[in-house]
Amino acid sequence: MYIEQAESVGPGDRPLDPEREPPLGAHVVTPRRGYTHHAIYVGGGRVVQYGGLSWGLRRGPVEEVRLSEFTQGRPIWIRAAGSHSFDPHEVIRRARLRLGEDSYSLLTNNCEHFCEWCVRGLHRSRQVDDRISGYRGALLKLIELLACRQPRRRDSVAGSRSSGRRRRDAMIPG
Repeated sequence: MYIEQAESVGPGDRPLDPEREPPLGAHVVTPRRGYTHHAIYVGGGRVVQYGGLSWGLRRGPVEEVRLSEFTQGRPIWIRAAGSHSFDPHEVIRRARLRLGEDSYSLLTNNCEHFCEWCVRGLHRSRQVDDRISGYRGALLKLIELLACRQPRRRDSVAGSRSSGRRRRDAMIPG
């Protein structure tokens, strides 16, 4: 079993039996190291994907490829079907409408943004949203921690030491 799969897929996603074919128009997901890759199943053992970073650091366009090329030997998960706004044929039409588009952006136009637009008409990426909210939360905690810490100023420390000496000197009878 692929180690990262349980932590890489979203809630409600379900694994696909390796012996079965995904349903037409399905939003398919496969885990990678540190993220998930997304595509639309168009039938005949093929998917439409945003190539993006699917093959490493080289950026790629929206393309139709073999399912095996998409998975690279990894398991397939199906994004919950109840989240579809369009019927399977419209999802496929929308995916193919963008073939050749080459405007990949990790944060604003990645493979998950593409699939969510095809299936639901929404341009969003759960992975990006989760990471941004995680970073935002960490940043807010850091700001809160820094705001609570009051730096000690050298001159005020020195001043309190000298005034403490004067007080002690005043108390000692001469």
